[in-house]
Amino acid sequence: QVQLVESGGGLVQTGGSLRLSCAASGRTGSSYAMGWYRQAPGKERVFVAAISWSGGNTYYDDSVKGRFTISRDNAKSTVYLQMNSLKPEDTAVYYCASLDGGYGVQYWGQGTQVIVSS
Repeated sequence: QVQLVESGGGLVQTGGSLRLSCAASGRTGSSYAMGWYRQAPGKERVFVAAISWSGGNTYYDDSVKGRFTISRDNAKSTVYLQMNSLKPEDTAVYYCASLDGGYGVQYWGQGTQVIVSS
């Protein structure tokens, strides 16, 4: 079992930046890839970004490429999502997830709200 706790969400103006953090506890000795997903009001939860266990491979949805950066610090069992040039359409609840070998979601965090005002 892995517990994931997100933080760093909030209210920001268009063009601003936020950095989300996801702290993992529990079976963090296992080699998990990690991901960020988001769910806007009235919409399905969708993929945003993922990072391999080593951090050597990263993946992004086209909507955030060039603006968001995923990274991790395995010594701190923490994954980050740096979000720059934020747009109102980035408004959503952002969820951290641990991923299995096929990059399927194993565990979810509770989510953190991001609101981008126009």
